[in-house]
Amino acid sequence: MAKPLVFGADYSVYVRTVRLTLEEKGIGYDLVPIDVFAEGGPPSDYLQRHPFGRIPAFEHDGFQLYETGAITRYIDETFEGPALQPSDLQRRARVNQVISIMDSYAYRILVWGIYVERVSKPSKVGFADEARIAENLPKAATCLKAVSDLMKDALWLTGDSLTLADLHAASMFGYFLMAPEGRTLIKDYPNLVSWWTRMADRPSMRATRPTT
Repeated sequence: MAKPLVFGADYSVYVRTVRLTLEEKGIGYDLVPIDVFAEGGPPSDYLQRHPFGRIPAFEHDGFQLYETGAITRYIDETFEGPALQPSDLQRRARVNQVISIMDSYAYRILVWGIYVERVSKPSKVGFADEARIAENLPKAATCLKAVSDLMKDALWLTGDSLTLADLHAASMFGYFLMAPEGRTLIKDYPNLVSWWTRMADRPSMRATRPTT
């Protein structure tokens, strides 16, 4: 059986989420570089894999798939290894809820509104958009509180075992906590601090750390 192929770039939050899922399942894979920010956009043949020109895309034994949530669920349900979705329907719904929160609200705020403005953009243009950062800080706090409230005193975001929700969130928190504002905000949520300490120390996180 051929290795799964992940198409994308290691700097991508969503590519990392897919890679984290494969790593946690113990599945070997190949990362096929695709840079959607290259001049002229992604290669034209890539649009046959992903008509919207985003990353990641995925292939396994000729089966092609895009959209991160679809890919990670497919990986969890297709390959052997630890289950990353609960069998209990209420817990599974909670996993999907946290993933949706991260996609619908947290991603643009934590990654683009704070990390990019405070860390990435200044490294390229020499300054940050302070007004945009200030605008996003209370929104970031809302995101953290929502996830913290759902987590309560559990070990992981949705209970006592690691799930796709943790992997989805971890790739975003990895960037968010590179900003001093992120490291300050998370201190208000001790359960998230403890969660991140456990999460950041996992071999899967080290294996998928962005190099660019």
